Amino acid sequence: MRIIIGVTGGSGIPYAQDLLRALQELNIETHLIVTAGAARVISAERSTLEEQPGKVTDLERFAQVVHSDRDLGASVASGSFRTDGMVIVPCSASTLAKVALGLGDNLVSRAAHVTLKERRRLVLVLREDPLPRPMLENMLRAFDAGATIMTASPGFYHAPESVADMLGFVTARVLDQFGLDTGRMQRWGEA
Repeated sequence: MRIIIGVTGGSGIPYAQDLLRALQELNIETHLIVTAGAARVISAERSTLEEQPGKVTDLERFAQVVHSDRDLGASVASGSFRTDGMVIVPCSASTLAKVALGLGDNLVSRAAHVTLKERRRLVLVLREDPLPRPMLENMLRAFDAGATIMTASPGFYHAPESVADMLGFVTARVLDQFGLDTGRMQRWGEA
């Protein structure tokens, strides 16, 4: 499998790091794109994970291929480059708007446009609250275009004991969209 991971300027970089780590453990080829907004958030946001991410390289070390967000000629910008889909995590409100409107002014939004155009799976993991009307409308537009909209909202029925457990729950739900199982989430009704 080959999955594109876009990281944008919303708070929630630990979700991206956890997802990239899980994909690496599953031997999935990942193509990482980090926006300038995400780079600013990475340097400002500290996770409760042991790695304490603070630089873009803290994400890059989990990816097989890293693309500059300014490189609109990158492989992932073309529909002829085969992938199994894309996840944008965290997905900022402005990136959601770009996806909803079909704008492709950076590599994350261009790759998302191509993913939808080719009818591949696109998962947008939003983390911002509260949700104003324009964001709700953009969520519906992106959904209607073929994207899966998820929120970085961990469940609690599995009795998480740590932040890592909560991150793992969200990662597992995202990877369910691709038919992948991390084994890190107790599923409802399963012991």
